[in-house]
Amino acid sequence: MDWILLRGLTREQAHWGDFPRRLHTSFPDHRFHAVDLPGTGVHFREASPDTIAGIREAVCRQVRHIPKPFSLLGLSMGAMVALDWAQHVPTGEIQNLVLINASSGFSPPWRRMRPATWPRIVRLIVRRELFDRERDILRLSSNRDVPLELAKQWYRIQRQRPVSSRNALNQLAAAARFRPASKRPLPEALVLASRGDRLVHWKCSSAIEQRWQWTLKLHPDAGHDLVMDEPEWVLRQLDEWLIR
Repeated sequence: MDWILLRGLTREQAHWGDFPRRLHTSFPDHRFHAVDLPGTGVHFREASPDTIAGIREAVCRQVRHIPKPFSLLGLSMGAMVALDWAQHVPTGEIQNLVLINASSGFSPPWRRMRPATWPRIVRLIVRRELFDRERDILRLSSNRDVPLELAKQWYRIQRQRPVSSRNALNQLAAAARFRPASKRPLPEALVLASRGDRLVHWKCSSAIEQRWQWTLKLHPDAGHDLVMDEPEWVLRQLDEWLIR
């Protein structure tokens, strides 16, 4: 089984850290492909669309070489792209769908992005001091101590493949406007979220789960970047769900 991994706002495949390696170790019979959204990673020179549909279409063009059916795992805005993707393909093309700390138009704006973070997000997008910005992004998205070396790694990523302010704002606009179609794309999906998420309220994930009767698992205190804070918990939930 092939999996497509999709990261969130202004993040790229390098921000997964060692999580893809952990996935390979835990699921040796599966193949995992971290794909960059337009405007990030290897595509940082491209313009990002300002709609989730436009981002999804660009990502689909990137993975034409991967045999279908495959599965999707998305974090944050990557989860929006994954959900939109699952709703716009023929039945059976997507086998498994995993959404991590997702939000959508099924929830009110003050839950999709907690109001206290709005000014901080805008400041982060336009801030020019790269190291301080990347360290502050880590501090906002993680509820764990941020090692200096990790902040340096994220700084190096941004130095090598910088995300422009325009692309960041386009992605932010796309995420803010996203509303899924009403039809359930799959009979079952796994929705993971954290009660400790300071960016997106966990009830956004609950709204998706309740609408379509999917499986919701909640971590008690991890941050928005659940994969970074609690990778082993994520792997355990995925393993238990796949063998259901």
